[in-house]
Amino acid sequence: MTITVDVCPCGSGAGLVHCCGRYHAGEAAPDAERLMRSRYSAYVLGQEAYLLATWHPATRPRTLDLNATPRTQWLGLTVKSHAEQDADHATVEFVARYKRNGRAFRLHETSRFFRIEGRWVYVDGDISE
Repeated sequence: MTITVDVCPCGSGAGLVHCCGRYHAGEAAPDAERLMRSRYSAYVLGQEAYLLATWHPATRPRTLDLNATPRTQWLGLTVKSHAEQDADHATVEFVARYKRNGRAFRLHETSRFFRIEGRWVYVDGDISE
């Protein structure tokens, strides 16, 4: 199920077309934080193909079931930090809030990203309690 919105879900306050939408349309994200924000937006919008395309081949699942029951309702994103280890390796720490089955949850993760052939991809992450 794909969802349509005008304001970008990543929390920037900008319109989707001028924010994460341009990365969903094929433009390369300039840094790991922008990629992470665009991936969060893709989860909100149900864009499985984008999520898989921006996942490192060594850790990428075959499919994602974004329409699983109970459906996840994403509520907001807070980026805590963004650090580049070098030109091709970075981490982004974030908290994503969501609701499932009427219960509120938060995902606090430090994600690792690699740049491959000029494009950032998500590798994996460490979840904090």
